[in-house]
Amino acid sequence: MRAAIFALLLAAVAALTPVRAQAADSAGTDWITGLPRQDIPVATWPDGKKVAVLFVLYVETWGHGQGPNFRPDMTSRTPDLVDEGFRQYAINFGLPRTGRLFRDMGVPLSLALNAQFPKAQPQVWATLRALVPSAPIIAHGLNNSTDLLPLSEGPAAQRAYIRKTLDMIEADTGVRSTGWSSPSVYPDAQTFEATAAEGIRYTLDGMDSDVLWQLDTKPSPLVLVPYPPSVVDMGQYLSRFKEADDLARLWIDYVRELAREAKADPSRPATVVGIGIHPFVVGTPAGAAAMRRVLEALKAEDMVWLTDTDAVMRAAGQSATVGK
Repeated sequence: MRAAIFALLLAAVAALTPVRAQAADSAGTDWITGLPRQDIPVATWPDGKKVAVLFVLYVETWGHGQGPNFRPDMTSRTPDLVDEGFRQYAINFGLPRTGRLFRDMGVPLSLALNAQFPKAQPQVWATLRALVPSAPIIAHGLNNSTDLLPLSEGPAAQRAYIRKTLDMIEADTGVRSTGWSSPSVYPDAQTFEATAAEGIRYTLDGMDSDVLWQLDTKPSPLVLVPYPPSVVDMGQYLSRFKEADDLARLWIDYVRELAREAKADPSRPATVVGIGIHPFVVGTPAGAAAMRRVLEALKAEDMVWLTDTDAVMRAAGQSATVGK
């Protein structure tokens, strides 16, 4: 069955432009799930680009007293005005500011959406969606604090949770998501099979590659879009105490080095990097200024394709219909 699926994939890929490699670079067993995994052979992205860069904006619901803390020494206070203000500013001002920036720069954006967000913050969601109406919506669970994946309850419970997430997002946005990012970055081995079984075609839960790859999940393979933890702004900002300007240097250097490697060896497969961004970081005025410098620098790189998740899936010959 696996050989037949992969043969059909290669046939579809060979019929599309840009040019794809004719054989996968590696195959083996995934260290998390134990399932067979296979690189998806992409030689170049559209217009001969070699590095696809995806910025994924996290649109999340935390709840009172939940979520990231700007001042952990103040969390015992009631009310904790500093940390609540930190979180609320990101929602009210950070999300629209980030949407405006990407719209004004003409750069695609992908949205990782908690299913509870549109009802919890209807005006903010309407404003953000109007700014980036074509951004793919990646399902990101119910919320990011109290309703995470039921990892201890088995695969059936995970499937029910994923189905509920997809149903809620579709009801509020008109989009049936085909992409997944586990809330609070907390899946387990069963999550990959459960998402595939509920119609998810790609996930951001893969963090160990520079190239697209797929798992032999049933009823169809699950594509993993590279999402390295080292470039996610939230961990760098809150845990490693990096400012937005530090992140700008990190992102530019990361992508430029991938481009340099591609120029040095054109036979190397095309690479992908998903960069997670949060309104707590890039949604402040200083964060937006740093983000603008990043986009300006990357737009000038002739090997770089600034794109979104669904466009990468289409270019690789996968099915990634955004929805209605």
